[in-house]
Amino acid sequence: MKIDRLIWGILLLFIGGVLLLENFGVIDFYWRSIWGFWPVFLIIAGLNILFNRNNSQTGSIISVGVLVLALAFLFYKGQQEPSQSGWWGHKFKKDIDITIDDSGNDNDDESDHTDTAFNSLKLAEPFVEAENTKKTVLNISGGGISFNLDGETSELINAQVKKSHGNFSLKKLITDSATVLTFSMDDRKSKWKFGENGNDVDFKLNKAANWDILMKLGAGEANFDFADYKVRTFRFDGGAAALDIKFGDLLPITDVIVKSGVADVKIKVPTNSGCRIKTKTGLSAKDFEGFEKLSDGVYETSNYKTSTKKIFINLDGGLSSFEVSRY
Repeated sequence: MKIDRLIWGILLLFIGGVLLLENFGVIDFYWRSIWGFWPVFLIIAGLNILFNRNNSQTGSIISVGVLVLALAFLFYKGQQEPSQSGWWGHKFKKDIDITIDDSGNDNDDESDHTDTAFNSLKLAEPFVEAENTKKTVLNISGGGISFNLDGETSELINAQVKKSHGNFSLKKLITDSATVLTFSMDDRKSKWKFGENGNDVDFKLNKAANWDILMKLGAGEANFDFADYKVRTFRFDGGAAALDIKFGDLLPITDVIVKSGVADVKIKVPTNSGCRIKTKTGLSAKDFEGFEKLSDGVYETSNYKTSTKKIFINLDGGLSSFEVSRY
């Protein structure tokens, strides 16, 4: 057996085993606790390259042994709750609590708000009734961030940011068909400093707007309760993440697209909405309570054809856990 395949097989077994144990409630695993040890995989890759070149059986045994010991250590560390706040936790330092409120626009079509060196800031855009006839697109991007929907606002959007690093901005662009909001984090200097404290963002959204929400999240978590919001589209594209999303029935059609690497995804849909799920999930775990399996990768609720409100869910993941439930 080639050593490359053996190493990848062990890695997949480790990740799948951890996800399975989490799903059954056997362990609580904190991916944030092990993220800072990522250089160990560079060491293992280096050993593999060296020993493969020499075709050394002893070297292959050493590579596998180092990998097994490293994974055992990561398994132990992963069960320890992070002492520092991060993208998988909710504890933040409160030594400084300064709020910046800068909701002015540079011009009629676009505004750009950028933070200073404070721990807290507010980014907001006013609600303009004349613009509400268009759809509102919210683009969200970043890494190492915990996102939360913290109720409604009379403004179009209000973002309260608690940060330890990075520069945050909120931009607004008016097009013929949409109001486009872009919330992003620029963190080039500390991009690879995984041991630092993370960032926390609490959004407040206007309930009158028709929302298209597009998230691109490298690593982090999002907890959004959209039950009372008109969400036309929710699209998530991310790596290691935790999602807990709840949708309502205020629109005839809602599209949900989730593409993830290693993620824990929980989606809640109302019982009076018909729902169809299409999956392309590889080795991912799936739990679709209240759904009937029509064919390989296709699931529907019993009221899908008769309901006037429909939710379409597309799930695409590698080693993820997908759960869709009805409320």
